[in-house]
Amino acid sequence: MTAHKTYWLEHAWLGTHVEPGVALDVTADGRIGALRTEVPAPPPGAEVLRGLTLPGLANAHSHAFHRALRSTVQVGSGTFWTWRDFMYKAAQNLTPDSYFALARAVYAEMALAGITNVGEFHYVHHAPGGAPYADPNAMGEALIEAAAAAGIRITLLDTAYLSAGFGQAPDPHQLRFSDGTADAWAERASVLRPRAHALIGAAIHSVRAVPADQLATVADWARERRAPLHVHLSEQTAENEACLAAHGRTPTRLLADHGVLGPDTTGVHNTHLTAEDITLLGASATGTCMCPTTERDLADGTGPAPRLQREGSPLSLGSDSHAVIDLFEEARALELNERLRSRTRGHWTANALLTAATEDGHAALGRTDAGRLEPGALADFTTIALDSVRTAGPPTRFGAETAVFAATAADVRHTVVGGRHVVRDGAHTLVPDVPSALSESIAALRA
Repeated sequence: MTAHKTYWLEHAWLGTHVEPGVALDVTADGRIGALRTEVPAPPPGAEVLRGLTLPGLANAHSHAFHRALRSTVQVGSGTFWTWRDFMYKAAQNLTPDSYFALARAVYAEMALAGITNVGEFHYVHHAPGGAPYADPNAMGEALIEAAAAAGIRITLLDTAYLSAGFGQAPDPHQLRFSDGTADAWAERASVLRPRAHALIGAAIHSVRAVPADQLATVADWARERRAPLHVHLSEQTAENEACLAAHGRTPTRLLADHGVLGPDTTGVHNTHLTAEDITLLGASATGTCMCPTTERDLADGTGPAPRLQREGSPLSLGSDSHAVIDLFEEARALELNERLRSRTRGHWTANALLTAATEDGHAALGRTDAGRLEPGALADFTTIALDSVRTAGPPTRFGAETAVFAATAADVRHTVVGGRHVVRDGAHTLVPDVPSALSESIAALRA
């Protein structure tokens, strides 16, 4: 296929190693048409990307409105459950218009951090009090449009959230999350349509938020559409204890017994698991999305990620509550948290951690054609500086190690989605002033 545009990558991470001098052709439909190595100088007319180019990063777990809580919840002490009260208050003030403005700014921040695809775990469906909007999917549509306005891809994981706990009706804060039944959720979610930049998936908020006899309805909806299915799983010991009291089994076993687990399913957090849970997840090839910066921020604990991966559960990464938006930090924290727990080093190679942040993250969001620099893949990639105060010094053959263990989101220089620059030289091309967009949209929620 004829090249629409050519990029020359000073250095490129190709999944197993860093290659200097790579020419990458982009086709008119936004895919990689050809990739040539051993190109020592830019071809005539090529756009030059200095630094290390990686496949675009995948943020596999996001709650966009949680960005409004950054820093303001770092006062005093408490637990996940006390933090949740602040989250509910933020959710109450969202409207379709204000959510679009906030999500556009949050997704622009993600693009500045090298993220080209986000999995939005979306459960704020209705107006306060639970009444549907005139368009029952107005909030989800706002998120889809916000991603387009910020220039990134999205998998909208429309979430079933039906109860406050086992056998409990939604509390007043949760009424706008609930469709009442899984059948009603499925009817509403079925109206959503994918777009070039947007896929539609499903989510079970948690085993406490969807009654056991309705879990299969959500799982079947996703399976019939071959759509990704995500679920918060065993993030808190209190959830495990309540599930054991209600059903005599762990959340993982409950999901397995109702047909939820499988290769298109991703458990988010997977923190407090039994040995049997780990075996069930691995044997079914159910994925694991770790969100280390949120898990440490909320004092959740550290999940058994090494054993999960060894048992067959692919790993992906997410920034979740957006205490920070930095997939390099998520990858780094996955390894460093495990070092603290085990008092040994080197549980994952830098290549393996970058794979979790790229190829396996995109796959968890239903995009198996992203996350690799190879012909036929989506032309989504990001370039980090190798000459910043954080990244300068190491030989370029250690580029993967530099990206994971030294770089931050501040080192991103370019982000390209579908062959089009969304971030150029550290500036967003569609949202001119991202800090102001964030400040204004967050202030509007507090007004």
